[in-house]
Amino acid sequence: MDVGLFIALLNPTIAIALGAAFLVLWSYQRHRPYLAVLGASYSVSAGGFLLQYFTLPFGIALSKLFSNLCFAAAGGCLVAAIVARYGRRVPYAVISMLMVGGLAAFSWFMFVQPDLTWRIYAMNFAFGGLSLVAAAELRPVRNNGPTEMILFVLSLVSGANFFVRTIVIVAIHGPFTTYDGFYASSYWTTALLSHALLSLLIALCLFTAAALDVMKALKTETFTDPLSGLLNRRGFEERAGLLLHRCALAKFPVALVLADLDHFKALNDVHGHAAGDRVIAHFASKLRTAAGARGVAGRVGGEEFAVLLPLTDLGAARLFAEAIRVLHSAGGVDGLPPGTRVTASFGVAARTGEEGLEPLMRRADEALYKAKKNGRDSVRLSYERPETVFVAEPQRPADLGKAAAR
Repeated sequence: MDVGLFIALLNPTIAIALGAAFLVLWSYQRHRPYLAVLGASYSVSAGGFLLQYFTLPFGIALSKLFSNLCFAAAGGCLVAAIVARYGRRVPYAVISMLMVGGLAAFSWFMFVQPDLTWRIYAMNFAFGGLSLVAAAELRPVRNNGPTEMILFVLSLVSGANFFVRTIVIVAIHGPFTTYDGFYASSYWTTALLSHALLSLLIALCLFTAAALDVMKALKTETFTDPLSGLLNRRGFEERAGLLLHRCALAKFPVALVLADLDHFKALNDVHGHAAGDRVIAHFASKLRTAAGARGVAGRVGGEEFAVLLPLTDLGAARLFAEAIRVLHSAGGVDGLPPGTRVTASFGVAARTGEEGLEPLMRRADEALYKAKKNGRDSVRLSYERPETVFVAEPQRPADLGKAAAR
């Protein structure tokens, strides 16, 4: 096979493979539309490379225009997909301006004032601008992980490739007057190879990001109770353990609130399990809203819930529990007869020293038991402190001598 043909077909082959891979991935994750945009981006770029080598029946000028139109669309889609993947607002206006501006300049130097060198500048500078837009949008999230940092660096490298490489090689080997000389130049060879390398690296990072999304979703499902939407017991214990460790390092107070729905079995027997599920969901929504982003809330049993509150002492935790108790008992639950009152009991304990989660939960559970025993629909506090073991300080030899003298 001709080496030139092999190099020319390298990029469209890679682009088609990557585009198909992203589209297959999207077919299994329809809730991540950026994957479909990535698939479209790589697929369209394949058409752009093919039109650089093969001329359509209506002439070379329109073939090159359609080729660069494909490149512009692919570049805009790629930047938009990367920005959307990280939850950033896509700068459609800037992307469109760069795409339209590059194509307008290309068309001018193709049909009005023909100049191949300026056509090269027009499109490469537009692509370089798109790369820098991606870098600018990734800058706030570049420290979130290695994938973000690598994509940020690749965006900068891509921008430098389109700007610096274009200027340097055109200055050395240009200007170009015909496409035959252009395709035989070191500019075209370096352009194809650098694009192939950057495409593979960027795609690898985006595949890694998609895999991390899947792993994060699986972990969330593993640690989340589907009925309440709160953490399950395993998720609560893991998250609460991390929070306790951080608060211990910062010397912040922490309090734990345990809650148990009153007469829940009787409610299920009378009104049905569907009504019981709605009660759980109703109570969980109150806990989630009250705990906010700082607290850790979980459903740790059938009708038992726990909330770990940082920066909260015993008094503040009691107010938190009282507010939830009043809100829950005062509000009606869909599916239950009007006037049906559903209540909950609460046990509250504040952390002492570097007390672990297990003893803290045990003290809060004892307080909850008292609330249940004393009539339910109430809040009880744990004033007990975890047992401490007294360790005598070893005496120094001088002290032993004094003791013997006595």
